[in-house]
Amino acid sequence: MRILYGVQGTGNGHITRARVMSTVLAKAGVEVDYLFSGRTPDRYFNMEPFGDYRTRRGLTFFTDAGKVQLAKTLFGNSLLQLWRDIKSLDVRGYDLVLTDFEPVTAWAARRQRVPSLGIAHQYAFCYRVPGTKTAPWLKPALKLFAPVDQAIGVHWHHFDAPILPPLIEPPSFTVSTRAKEVLVYLPFERLDDICYLLQGFPEYRFLIYAAVEAQQEARNLVIKPFSREGFQRDLASCDGVMCNAGFGLCSEAMQAGKKLLIKPLANQIEQEANARALADLGRARVMKRLEPAAITRWLDETNPDPLLWPDTASALVDWLLDGRQEPIASLSQRVWADRLPELQSSTS
Repeated sequence: MRILYGVQGTGNGHITRARVMSTVLAKAGVEVDYLFSGRTPDRYFNMEPFGDYRTRRGLTFFTDAGKVQLAKTLFGNSLLQLWRDIKSLDVRGYDLVLTDFEPVTAWAARRQRVPSLGIAHQYAFCYRVPGTKTAPWLKPALKLFAPVDQAIGVHWHHFDAPILPPLIEPPSFTVSTRAKEVLVYLPFERLDDICYLLQGFPEYRFLIYAAVEAQQEARNLVIKPFSREGFQRDLASCDGVMCNAGFGLCSEAMQAGKKLLIKPLANQIEQEANARALADLGRARVMKRLEPAAITRWLDETNPDPLLWPDTASALVDWLLDGRQEPIASLSQRVWADRLPELQSSTS
């Protein structure tokens, strides 16, 4: 079986899912080529699992100070270049195009009539999940952005829909807790704003991952460059996580049993819906802006029990190799039934 796997590179959560899937696909002997779009090639890091991957411009959004800049996003993307990339991508040599909300591969498969499958958090929004009730336009927009023959959404709860659990690797490091050490990943906020705010809590140590060339230290702050291994090590040992409402990191934090303080990216429906879901599930505190009062209340809270997700990736690859014969609803019920007691009690 030969697969072209398209991955939206705007957020690291898409890449995290692809990383998990790549390991299982490789063990199963599936031949996979990878294509990434949504960020400039120099901004990808720790991409070894994907071999000689390709990149395209694709589509992305532009942000400033924790908010999507709608006008810049509208005019900063090139639909002409997107169309050129779709037309020039030959996918006819593949048995399947698998896309994690990546538009170039999805539309190329549609044009050339190659079977396509979507596996992404965004496809969960085709159903009535928290945060989507006031956005009736969302489902057709998702289908327009990255159309597929068959779509599978992943989320933290099934919400009585054929949705699968997150695709997350088990913790890479032994989970522990260093008191008063907080992991911070707020890539859509201004670094100066983050530092100014967190210096007001001198009794805590904040590990901030940001777009810097080398590690910097200032008072109670440690500012670190992006590193998958370093980030996973700090995630395993921290006393809590402050982040935007991206799906991948929140899934990993819940798996490690870390309390979450999230600040959703404004004007971004996915993150706003994620914040609503996490609040409804009782798994995170939400702040609309960077504010000391919200941080003070959250720092005093204790860490919750871990949520150990099922092996969704292995179930999906087995399902693929079996010819995708089992209905998605049946696959969803079976995978959720495999959850551990901690997960079952939280999502029942």
